[in-house]
Amino acid sequence: MRPVPRDRGSVSIEVAVLAPAFIGLMVLAGAAGRTAVADEAVESAAHDAARAASLARTADDGEEAAENAARTQLDWSGLRCTAPPRLELAGSVAGKPTSFAAAYRSAPGVPATVTVTVTCTVSFDDLSAPGLPGVPGGKTVAASFTSPLDTYRSRG
Repeated sequence: MRPVPRDRGSVSIEVAVLAPAFIGLMVLAGAAGRTAVADEAVESAAHDAARAASLARTADDGEEAAENAARTQLDWSGLRCTAPPRLELAGSVAGKPTSFAAAYRSAPGVPATVTVTVTCTVSFDDLSAPGLPGVPGGKTVAASFTSPLDTYRSRG
C-alpha cells in the first residue's frame, strides 16, 4: 500500500490566499489606468478651451467658447466626471496677472494671454471585481493651459 502524500490540498489554500491579492492588483491597475486616461483628457480639454477662448473677441464669448470646447473634448474622450467639469479663467496683460475679462479689455498692441484650468473628479465606483466591493472615491484631475490673444486685433 502506498503512503498518502501530506501536501494534498495545498494548491487550494494557495489559490485562496493569492486570489484576493491578484484581484486587488487588477483593480488597482484599473484605477491607475483610468487616472492616466483622465489626465490626458483633461489636459486636452484645457488646451482646446484656452485656444477657443483666445480666438474670441470678448470675454463673454471667450468664456462660452472655452466651456463648449472643454465639454466637447471631454465628451469625445469618453471621460465621465462625477460632476460637470469646473473651469477657472484667468488672464495676463503685459506679463502681469489679471482677470480674464481684463485681458480682453487690454489695448491692441499690448500682449495678453488667457489661461483656462479644467478640473474634473473621476469616479472609481464602478471598478470592481465579482464578489468584491468597488473602489471607493475618485481622483481629482486638473490641467491648465495658456494661450495668447492676438496682439494686433481689436478686443472687446
